Amino acid sequence: MKTLAAVLHERGLPPPYAESRPLVIAELELDPPGPGEVLVQMAAAGLCHSDLSVINGSRLWPLPMVIGHEACGHVAETGPGVSDLRAGDPVVFSFLPTCGHCPMCAAGRASLCEPGVAANRAGRLLSGAVRFHDASGGAVHHHSGVAGYSQFTVVARESVVKIDPDIPMETAVLFGCAVMTGVGAVVNTAKVAAGTSVAVFGLGGVGLSAIMGAKAAGAHPVIGVDRLASKLDLAGKCGATHTVDASVTDAVAAVREITRGGAETAFEAVGCENVIAQAFAATRRGGRTVTIGLPHPDRTLTIPALTVTAEERVLMGSYMGSCVPSRDIPRFIAMYRAGLLPVDLLRSSIIALDSVNAAFDLLDRGEVARQVIRY
Repeated sequence: MKTLAAVLHERGLPPPYAESRPLVIAELELDPPGPGEVLVQMAAAGLCHSDLSVINGSRLWPLPMVIGHEACGHVAETGPGVSDLRAGDPVVFSFLPTCGHCPMCAAGRASLCEPGVAANRAGRLLSGAVRFHDASGGAVHHHSGVAGYSQFTVVARESVVKIDPDIPMETAVLFGCAVMTGVGAVVNTAKVAAGTSVAVFGLGGVGLSAIMGAKAAGAHPVIGVDRLASKLDLAGKCGATHTVDASVTDAVAAVREITRGGAETAFEAVGCENVIAQAFAATRRGGRTVTIGLPHPDRTLTIPALTVTAEERVLMGSYMGSCVPSRDIPRFIAMYRAGLLPVDLLRSSIIALDSVNAAFDLLDRGEVARQVIRY
């Protein structure tokens, strides 16, 4: 079948992307789903920094590639062996397919699934297949097993989670990355306890979700740190009790003052080694720093080594919110229903697929939380 998709052929083209146009809207041929696979008609897809990092060359995925990893849609067709989904079922995508059998999955750490990571790095589905092809028959790779910037996509059954049909698609899409990653980092990775202090450095879609998660967990104070007034204002609406404008204030000193000695848990949601070091410095003795953002692979981090031992401070990573998608996406949706996660605040605007290049300019400048493509 034919599908219209946003395809990246060349990484590292300079902004403004509205002019350099790294994403080309093209008609592709999409194979039918193979064994254990599902054809999904896309309903919505979000624009995330992880997508931008593929465009700007920070993440070296194989090209050409259909970009987009935060998405939702409706099942159109199931391949052989898929018996628990049917046409019309609404689904949210997981950007890491989890095999359920590797050592990491067996240990309950699905976010580190070894076959899933290998498939994503190769730009292929969990089976090793590529289902997109260009006009000449050449393979076009899948971003994170999802390829969300396409009207239709074929994915592994393990890449989708069925949800209730009453959730609006422009809301459901946010659970595929922003909410899963940010809230998951709070409740799964850090296991933030009620009454403990939290600081979140970087208030994009993931950082704001971490603010929501900290508020829902009963943390206090909950401090949002960013350089844009609009993001700081939004953090307050999402549950931050305090905000720090890092463009005019020493953020480390401010967090340490608010918390009277340092945050018990700090989250870094920027993907910058310098901000990780700031978040670490803003924690107290015995504190934890959780890194959520994805720095450039060539970057290195420097922190005072003695404090790790002498002050029992912890630096830990959180990928995909340490989530088991089939467990956590429904759980976080239930929290949204209960009024604990004001997820709709994350959505900055609804855009069309052909506006995607200009939309990435806004994301690159940090002016938005989540823009959503609505099909």
